[in-house]
Amino acid sequence: MGIEFGIKDIIDIVLVAFLMYQTYILLKGTNAVNIFIGILLFVIGWFLVSFVFRMQLLGAIMDKVMSVGAIVLIVIFKDEIRRFFSVLGSSRRFRILNWMQKKLFRTGSGFRNEDELTENNIHQIVWACRDMARHKCGALIVIEMRAILKSYIRTGERINANISSRLIENIFFKNSPLHDGAMIISRNRIAAASCILPMSQNLSIPKELGMRHRAGLGLTEKTDALVIVVSEETGAISIMKNGNVYHDIQPDVLLKELSGKLDSLDVVSPASSFAKEQG
Repeated sequence: MGIEFGIKDIIDIVLVAFLMYQTYILLKGTNAVNIFIGILLFVIGWFLVSFVFRMQLLGAIMDKVMSVGAIVLIVIFKDEIRRFFSVLGSSRRFRILNWMQKKLFRTGSGFRNEDELTENNIHQIVWACRDMARHKCGALIVIEMRAILKSYIRTGERINANISSRLIENIFFKNSPLHDGAMIISRNRIAAASCILPMSQNLSIPKELGMRHRAGLGLTEKTDALVIVVSEETGAISIMKNGNVYHDIQPDVLLKELSGKLDSLDVVSPASSFAKEQG
């Protein structure tokens, strides 16, 4: 009796290969990639032992390991799994899902309806980042989206103040006691400053990016927050979201991103018109 091999089997193989490749891309540059390769080799070995060579004793042992494999994977890759589903849910590639999200929540941004940044507050943040970039004043600003950041707010000093460019600049002034750590903006207010964020373990982060960038990236790997970093060394503005870093962003691009008018950060132009318009 011959082995039947049809279109369904080809689709099955292609889908598995695609999922494995996407998993590798997700883990590339992290410590987990070596674990992933090791697990992949183990699965290939298990398949050969159990189904090709039919070694009963070794196959039985490996079957027991495979039976608890799902739990082991969740424990090992819990951060990567969280990041994967966060990226999946917010990806612009899934047009139907994004259309449904906009219809259900009546908003094109990542905010909860009642917490969407006002136009004035957006401009206050952008003006502060523009001025701090000019003077090379380091800053780490977190903007809460749908994921609640109360656990990170508790690590800093509560402020609960209106958003203003002058206040933001004063907080991150080099001699200010609150300039270290992150400022978290929640519900259209500056909730806290000097907050502690989780450090990213991503090994592919360029070495010229400092601890502020690593901390900001670490938070975006765990939540859907949008993070803005102003480099103290170069004055460059960076945007971080969904575990990705967009470096050397111009103020006009930051304005469009916060306003929800930017389709993709991957294709932004480096030319800046915002700084010229605002003087």
